[in-house]
Amino acid sequence: MLQLSFRLKIVAAFLSIYLIWGSTYLAIRFAIQTFPPFFMAATRFLIAGGALYAWTAARGTPKPTRSNWIAATIVGGLLLLGGNGGVVWAERFVPSGLAAVLITTVPLWMALLEWFRNEHIRPTRQVALGLIIGFSGLIFLVGPKQLAGNSEINQLGAAVLILAALSWAIGSLYSRKAKLPSVPLQSTAMEMIAGGILLFGAGVVAQEWVGFSISHMSTISLIALLYLIIFGSMIGFSSYVWLLTKTTSARVSTYAYINPVVAVFLGWALAEEQVTVRTLLAAAVIVGAVVVITTHWKKTSH
Repeated sequence: MLQLSFRLKIVAAFLSIYLIWGSTYLAIRFAIQTFPPFFMAATRFLIAGGALYAWTAARGTPKPTRSNWIAATIVGGLLLLGGNGGVVWAERFVPSGLAAVLITTVPLWMALLEWFRNEHIRPTRQVALGLIIGFSGLIFLVGPKQLAGNSEINQLGAAVLILAALSWAIGSLYSRKAKLPSVPLQSTAMEMIAGGILLFGAGVVAQEWVGFSISHMSTISLIALLYLIIFGSMIGFSSYVWLLTKTTSARVSTYAYINPVVAVFLGWALAEEQVTVRTLLAAAVIVGAVVVITTHWKKTSH
């Protein structure tokens, strides 16, 4: 019975990062229509993180140590400031579906990072093939318009998203050995609080308060923000961090197969985002490469 309950939790957690995270790209687009990106993300994570931290404290979870907070700040900085912060900033220039496709490269970066971290271990042919295919798809997607018709991508936005994917990959790998609290929900809350503070600082540096007024927020932006707080952060991000402690990073990274499909479809259906042949082909190539790499990771993790 306990084993069945654990399996149900695993399934529910995977569904949340598959479907909910796929929808957050469109929610971000709606939220930043009338809310500055860094301040929006900071509000999202500070509220969600604060609520989760208060809940864990009420349940008697031991207070985190100084080293726990340092580790949580590093992870929060990499995942939320570098990763999510890059996404919310770039979505001002790049469609939400395309942003999801570029973030799909996270497993490619993770494979490269693990190779560099273990220089004496050369990547297998399968991993090497996956990397070649994946980055070829990336070049095809963000390269000059001559590569595939006239569907040119905003280069700055694409570059920021690629760096955001790299930052997320570094944070995900670091979190597995970081000195975080033993209670996953507490560490999630701490990472959100730390990341939210860093994102707020980024908003201050970017002078996002200039010309901004809460009274100017549209209803759809407010609804999108609430969705991101409750579903994207409190449920989705918590599920991601919990899964990293319960299964392999290879299995967790399979969310990259589903997220771009969900995001591209929702962007097309609800926001009238243009879906070009270039985007579809590049997405198929990148996701295919991710499948090749993570399939190898699954074999080696058994």
